[in-house]
Amino acid sequence: MTARADGARGAPSNREYAIDLMRAFGGAVIFAFPLLMTMEMWWLGFYIDPLRLLVFLALNLAILFGLSCFAGFRETFHLKEDALDAFAAYGVGTISSAVLLTLFGIITWDMPPGEIAGKIAVQSVPASIGAMAARSQLGDNEDDEKGTEGYAGQLFLMLAGALFLAFNVAPTEEMIVISFLMTPWHGLALVVVSLLVLHAFVYSLDFSGQEELPGDGGFWRTFFGYSIAGYGIALLVSLYVLWTFGRLDGLGVGQIAMMTAVLGFPSALGAALARLVV
Repeated sequence: MTARADGARGAPSNREYAIDLMRAFGGAVIFAFPLLMTMEMWWLGFYIDPLRLLVFLALNLAILFGLSCFAGFRETFHLKEDALDAFAAYGVGTISSAVLLTLFGIITWDMPPGEIAGKIAVQSVPASIGAMAARSQLGDNEDDEKGTEGYAGQLFLMLAGALFLAFNVAPTEEMIVISFLMTPWHGLALVVVSLLVLHAFVYSLDFSGQEELPGDGGFWRTFFGYSIAGYGIALLVSLYVLWTFGRLDGLGVGQIAMMTAVLGFPSALGAALARLVV
């Protein structure tokens, strides 16, 4: 990666690292505050299955490590630094969530420890992603790209973006209501629209940060190699998040497919936007 190839650049000073951490706290608050004020998220921390939550937190840590390689809250040069920054971002997300939930009166110290830990753990996921993305959003990184080249790297960013935006919608009751109101034809139309929107956002519209395709590109290569693959990732992420939150328990195949298609729309938007802003 480009950043690591520059061996002449030294480690940041304590002041620079403190600034990066403050920027990370800012990113955590900005990314997480909508969910911090969402009632379904408060309840989710109370009833979510502990094993599913543990798996989800482990997955989040792996994603934070990957994001640090591409666009962490500070410049890094070695995988060890990326791993440390992933834990740092998770710590920032946890502290930010705990402070704000306490400030809002959502958690109190007379609650059972398990409930407090669950509420903080659930909220720490979007907060930690915001902390990791703070450098690209709040910092000056015009001359510092950490290497998002390569097909696998671009698909990884799509996965991270899809997970973040799906996480913002999946806990809400409105998402379930929409899936029950829609007919199968609505579902098919939503799939087509989601795919076309994903393709348009990244490759057809002139947005800042729009991807430069490797090689000759071309519409069909782009569409099948990136847009179809990205939407497939968005659907898999949607299905996983719904399972994690217990939204699929007791449902039939048809309703699961409909809910996945509904959540797939914001997931596809997240997949497209992640590659524009990270």
